[in-house]
Amino acid sequence: MSFRRPVPTIGDTTSAAERADAPGAWAMPEELEPLERVVAARRDIRRFRPDLVPDDVLQAILTAGHRGPSVGHSQPWRFIVVSEQATRDAAAVMADRARLQQAAGMAEESARGLLDLRLEGIREAPLGVVVACDRRTPAAGVLGRATFPDTDLWSCAAAIENMWLTARAHGLGMGWVTLFEPAELADLLALPVGVETLGWLCLGWPDERPPSPGLERAGWSRRLPLDQVVMRERWTEAAPPVSHLRGPDQRQVVGARDRADALLTVPGSLGVLDTVLDRIGALPVADGPGMLVIAAADHPVTRHGISAFDPSVTADLVRATREGSSMGAVAARAAGLSLDLVDAGVGSSSGRGDLVTSDALDERAYAALLALGRERGRAAAGSGLVALGEIGIGNTTVAAALATALLGVPVGEVVGRGSSADTAMVARKVDVVERALARVLARPPQSGSRVPQSRSSVQQSRSSVQQSQSSVQQSRSSVQRGDSVDVHGVLRRLGGGEFAVLTGVILGVAEAGGVVILDGLATSVCALAAVRVEPAVAAHLVAGQRSRERAHSLVLTELGLEPLIDLRIRAGEGVGAALAAGVVKGGLELRRSVARTTPGRAEHLPGSG
Repeated sequence: MSFRRPVPTIGDTTSAAERADAPGAWAMPEELEPLERVVAARRDIRRFRPDLVPDDVLQAILTAGHRGPSVGHSQPWRFIVVSEQATRDAAAVMADRARLQQAAGMAEESARGLLDLRLEGIREAPLGVVVACDRRTPAAGVLGRATFPDTDLWSCAAAIENMWLTARAHGLGMGWVTLFEPAELADLLALPVGVETLGWLCLGWPDERPPSPGLERAGWSRRLPLDQVVMRERWTEAAPPVSHLRGPDQRQVVGARDRADALLTVPGSLGVLDTVLDRIGALPVADGPGMLVIAAADHPVTRHGISAFDPSVTADLVRATREGSSMGAVAARAAGLSLDLVDAGVGSSSGRGDLVTSDALDERAYAALLALGRERGRAAAGSGLVALGEIGIGNTTVAAALATALLGVPVGEVVGRGSSADTAMVARKVDVVERALARVLARPPQSGSRVPQSRSSVQQSRSSVQQSQSSVQQSRSSVQRGDSVDVHGVLRRLGGGEFAVLTGVILGVAEAGGVVILDGLATSVCALAAVRVEPAVAAHLVAGQRSRERAHSLVLTELGLEPLIDLRIRAGEGVGAALAAGVVKGGLELRRSVARTTPGRAEHLPGSG
């Protein structure tokens, strides 16, 4: 049976099929030539006629500015329209003074060129428009500003460009004057603390009609050829990164979303699961029941009293897994997954150390286990979805050490309780991790320290308000995020058998084009290490769950992954990954079996909003 596509009564009414048939249908070809002429004819006008600007034209120019793009739809711009003579006189004096002060600090020839420039627009133009940026909203509270705090200023600059082009199309001239001390101009206009100016825009009918930019005509500078300012992929002098994997290309990614758009359901109705299903749909995942790969190993670090359970429990869990009665084995069976148990060093101490005094693995053991994991990963990918699990008493301490080294955060923010640890045991774990890091990374103990400040510390010349807005960046760590860390070296020296194997499994599955469903902190740290080695691995990862370990959320955030389930699970063995695999399988069945639609108009789906 054929169904009509549910079409919203608001917003975009097109379908993926329509957009695929005509990707260029949004174009406005009749507007291209006029737009190109306006952009090419924009000029920084210095001389103006005294004639008044009609109110409707001023309104059109301000409206264009208000339609500018703003990060997080924050609309930080405020337009102060100045027509009073006294205000313009005071502003003109400020600009003249700043021009002389700037010329005094320049080479003689450049200074003469600056002083020869005619800058009378503030006095001549009938209107001044000061674009002010209201920065009083904390950067962390605006989508997109937590990482780039100055995007509010960029948004205001984009608004100015809209105004400039609109003024030019109406035949008006605009000149942007920034020869001000910002604090002086702010005081003149009585701006509150936290609101900054972007200079003064002179607006009026031009008393010049320059065929080319004024500074270019005056010999101040020339426009560079386009090919001198365009680079491909990265800065020209930078060496390309070494990578052996490629994620799905744009056609595969968009194709998966297009197929989902044809279902008889509201787009995105499954939330995070829809995101996961789109990711899987872009990959050549084998059609099969899937597999849970569990890697197990002993950890000599347990001799430091960091676990509430005897190391012999690892062997017991391995035996139960072989017999099919462990939590992981039962969870795999319930999810319809086959099971692959990899012995990564149970009952063996050869080539293995306790992290504090010696490396977790020697080079030969690490290389062999990584290769073994890669081989098992490629094989597992042929069965369908690959869920991961681990067995190893003491490995939450190991995972915490790896997370700290790869993320560059203080130990105290990473070490968790593990299974049944008390306060004294947690303190011992912190001490062990700090000593291990000091040995491997030559890093001083820092459990009581704050996160190091980043390089993007606030410039001293900025106001205190700007400094407070940049505090989010200050509090971030800029050290050892993996770019400058030898990932394989860290994994070998601070990890253990199952960590080497599971990192290899992840790399192998990704190489085969499959999907990995992560479990808890240990498997996620392995995924982080794999992504640091091969960034394209990230396209093959699904966060099955978020455990109770403190570092797990930090690692998932670094990977850009949202967990499918959040049940505060403490069990290892891939239990959470197996449960998540069941959810993913259900989602894939929905994608296969739900009715398809045609791209025509239709009624709302019942209950869709």
